[in-house]
Amino acid sequence: MSTEAVTRTVLTEPSLPEVNSSVGISHSPYYWRRLLGFLGPGFLISVGYMDPGNWATDIAGGARFGYTLLFVIMLSNLMAILLQSLSLKLGVATERDLAQLCRESYGRRTSFALWVMAEVAIAACDLAEVVGSAIALNLLFHIPLLYGVLITGLDVLLILMLQRWGFRYIEALVIALIGTIIALFGAQMFLSRPDYWPILRNLVVPSPAIVTNGAMLYIAIGILGATVMPHNLYLHSSIVQSRNYKRTPEGKREAVHMANVDSALALMIALFVNAAILIVAAAVFFRSGHFEVAAIQDAYKLLSPLLGVTGASTLFAIALLASGQNSSITGTLAGQVVMEGFIHIRLSPWLRRLITRSLAIIPTIIVVAFMGEQGTEKLLILSQVILSFQLIFAVVPLVMFTGDRKKMGEFTNARWLQALAWLTAAVIAGLNVWLLVQAAMGR
Repeated sequence: MSTEAVTRTVLTEPSLPEVNSSVGISHSPYYWRRLLGFLGPGFLISVGYMDPGNWATDIAGGARFGYTLLFVIMLSNLMAILLQSLSLKLGVATERDLAQLCRESYGRRTSFALWVMAEVAIAACDLAEVVGSAIALNLLFHIPLLYGVLITGLDVLLILMLQRWGFRYIEALVIALIGTIIALFGAQMFLSRPDYWPILRNLVVPSPAIVTNGAMLYIAIGILGATVMPHNLYLHSSIVQSRNYKRTPEGKREAVHMANVDSALALMIALFVNAAILIVAAAVFFRSGHFEVAAIQDAYKLLSPLLGVTGASTLFAIALLASGQNSSITGTLAGQVVMEGFIHIRLSPWLRRLITRSLAIIPTIIVVAFMGEQGTEKLLILSQVILSFQLIFAVVPLVMFTGDRKKMGEFTNARWLQALAWLTAAVIAGLNVWLLVQAAMGR
């Protein structure tokens, strides 16, 4: 086979070939039946917005400043909806994922650098997920953190088993875990008896103190900076193609519309979860004067005594475990998309996922072995700083590609949308860089 033929074969291979176009959709005249076939990818993406890495900033924000930072959570979520919309549209319009397009559009050195950045970001995401799950296992079953980290590696086997049955089984598991988190935090909110009027006001009306109070601004930047995960932008552009819609202009238009509904619905649920974490922290810790609570372990220990409800801390830990396992599943899938898209390595699924998971588990084991619980807190912070540094390298290509008529055709961003996308990218990237600077200064 000639070199040209080999190149053409590589470039025409679909994203995640084992699941591409594998999920059937309804062609019913009823809108809701057609929509049901598209529900799923958005929920896989949404777990990245409620993973253990987000818990620390939400808990600290609620404990120190009450309900004030709810507006930041709302703003962050709106930005996320926009960027995930661009990602899914890119996948449907080009029938490529973001990693594949980077490889095909940029030179070898640039593409290699972007791949390394993406792998580092995925490892950082996995760090937070592995640490969060290990903490939850320790709180619930008193399993030592080191053993808890090792146990989290078993989710690789779970993914392999479910994907062998079909991609819908993975989506069903993720949605079930999201439902568990919603139910548990709904119960926590009810038990904490929050003040609902301040909640509604702070969701839509920003407080000037967010920018004038340095300590509050720092946590706000942390919330905003940790919201849009780089691996989600790669993953969404791939798994949206799992639906067997017609690869025609009409079929793609409906796919983009339905996928946007799926994404927006799932991210609004993520908004509820993030807001609920902050609300519970505000209603329990801020109201009782425990302003110093920031670590997940501290929140667990104080919830039941302060609420006066036996089992409140257990509900909290179960939700954390569900969050960590959910995020591990999507992080592993993102690792597959990035590795195949950027460098086109064809490995057995079990080996590819073992490599991805090892990048997170090995450094976590080393830190836990030598530093214990204190080390896990530092790892959570480090993971968010790494993500902050990497985000711009995923957002900029995404905005550039979706504004390129040669790649997108009729799905090219309108001028107003392109301007809004660049503004959003600039704000998120700028705040992430500022968060990185603040962390480097030890503030």
